[in-house]
Amino acid sequence: LRKSAGMNRALAFIFVTVLIDAIGFGIVIPVFPELIMKLTGRGLGSAAQVSGWIAFLYASVQFVMGPVIGGLSDRFGRRPVLLASLAAFSLDYLVMAFAPTLAWLVLARVIAGITGATFPTAYAYIADVSAPEKRAANFGVIGMAFGFGFIIGPALGGLVAKYGSEVPFLLSAALAMGNFVYGYFVLPESLPPERRRAFDWRRANPVGALIWLKSAHPTVLTLAATVLVWTISYQSLYTIWSYHGQLRYGWTPEQVGWSLAAVGVSGALMQGVFSRRLIPRFGQRRIIMFGLVSAVAGYSTYAAADVGWMIYLGIAVSCFQGLVFPCLQGLMSAEIGPSEQGELQGAVASIQSLSAIIGPPLMTNTFGWFSGGGAPVYAPGAPFLLSLVFVGLTAILFFRAPVRHPAVAAG
Repeated sequence: LRKSAGMNRALAFIFVTVLIDAIGFGIVIPVFPELIMKLTGRGLGSAAQVSGWIAFLYASVQFVMGPVIGGLSDRFGRRPVLLASLAAFSLDYLVMAFAPTLAWLVLARVIAGITGATFPTAYAYIADVSAPEKRAANFGVIGMAFGFGFIIGPALGGLVAKYGSEVPFLLSAALAMGNFVYGYFVLPESLPPERRRAFDWRRANPVGALIWLKSAHPTVLTLAATVLVWTISYQSLYTIWSYHGQLRYGWTPEQVGWSLAAVGVSGALMQGVFSRRLIPRFGQRRIIMFGLVSAVAGYSTYAAADVGWMIYLGIAVSCFQGLVFPCLQGLMSAEIGPSEQGELQGAVASIQSLSAIIGPPLMTNTFGWFSGGGAPVYAPGAPFLLSLVFVGLTAILFFRAPVRHPAVAAG
């Protein structure tokens, strides 16, 4: 009972950590364009381009630094890395609030990219305190927290932005620092000294991490490739959702916001509530198959929807796809030893960052090509069809991956 209570407290802290991070990230979304326009003196269109390049830089830095942060958490423990990340995020938001030039803003995002260890280290922490057969369901806690945070953050940011464009950044800094203080006094270390490993620069980089996976864990390498293709598939949701809604259905920003809130609620409930019942009952492999079929139904609906209400039908039928990533995480984690969980999660973070580098320009250019005046075929839903292609590639890669722990995979 004491062990169970300790794990529940640890999961509660991880939930709060990711929730606050997601809220902090979402709070600044409504005012980020205004900040860039103020610093550059450019219009909204040019500011969007600058924002895109900043996002590209942030993802690129995370791609490089993910294995480094993961290796450091395997060497020194999860607690100091999580706390350092929270402190750095607080500093990042403070710099953005008072950035006198665009260069300072870029510097702040580079700092955030270097120390953005919350998610991979949180996954490693959960792997430390969870039995292998329960990891996928517990990984869903992170998805639930992110979903709720993404709902709360933009709404809160819009409310406080009327008091000044710097206020959302200051609020985000306060939330991150408050979570740092809370974690400093509450969070126990999950990785005991005897389970730690030496830091190795040869493996603490994206190429080295992939070489390590290929030589020591070929099954995990195939699953990692599956994660890359899968995360590229849903970049269409992040990059062209609002443009697609406004162009095809004449949605207002408020209507776009309601649809995104529906996506967030669906993901949060599925990953945080239903995953804890469905994954143990059906097993991770079956849930992944359900999720792939659900994704096909969702993207097909988005691409074919002629009226706005059909998008909500697509959100409903695609709800199972939110379980694919935590189940893939669970399968990979079961193949890796306790001393290498941080390195694995750092490698996965790099893979996700790579998808954030590849996916947005691919999806936005596809949208622009098929929705512009010179389009060979007018099809603003084309990015969703492209997502279907990546879902198919995900299925091919997944079924090619042998699993050494069938009991964990089958539930």
